[in-house]
Amino acid sequence: MNRPPGVDGAAFTGAADGDQRNDLTARSAVSSWLGISRDWATVRQVHGTNMVRALGPGELGEADGLWSEVPRLPLAVFTADCFGVVLHAGSAVGVAHAGWRGAAEGVVTALRAEMTAHGHPPIRAAIGPGIGPCCFEVGPDVAERFPDHVRETRWGATSVDLASVIRRELEGLDVWLLGTCTMHDESLYSHRRTGTAQRIATIAWVA
Repeated sequence: MNRPPGVDGAAFTGAADGDQRNDLTARSAVSSWLGISRDWATVRQVHGTNMVRALGPGELGEADGLWSEVPRLPLAVFTADCFGVVLHAGSAVGVAHAGWRGAAEGVVTALRAEMTAHGHPPIRAAIGPGIGPCCFEVGPDVAERFPDHVRETRWGATSVDLASVIRRELEGLDVWLLGTCTMHDESLYSHRRTGTAQRIATIAWVA
């Protein structure tokens, strides 16, 4: 588990299940570990930019970001090469699921704008583990979406630095970046590396 320094109420952990949402045994263990409720607010992730305001726990529909000002309500998104991102506004928190499709569409910008529009402009952010440019081999159709962030993998193929794309969306905020590649680090879940159905949970809550 990793907890961003200076951001009370956030964690990146190996909580996982086959369908990303319903393994209550894993959820209970992680919740006990963190000292939070096992009743999380979640969404059905679709690699888009839709945002949901969470007023209580449960599955809140199709979206790739959610935010809340409700104290002690855990918000969670699930990843296994995509990035989980936390935005913190003091009185509110938000989480986003950012793969290359979401990054291309500005999913983190959408979450930041949604929170700001409701009077909770984020002041800091945390970017969890995700696939790094060392391992994220892409074709020309993906690379052309990110012309300023094209890199090379360890084996010389074209890649994209998704973390830097996300960080650009967080300009002006205090940003903590874990910087660990899920495909490269075998202690983390990576769908590209193993085809796993297990997921890393990005969890945030108003402390």
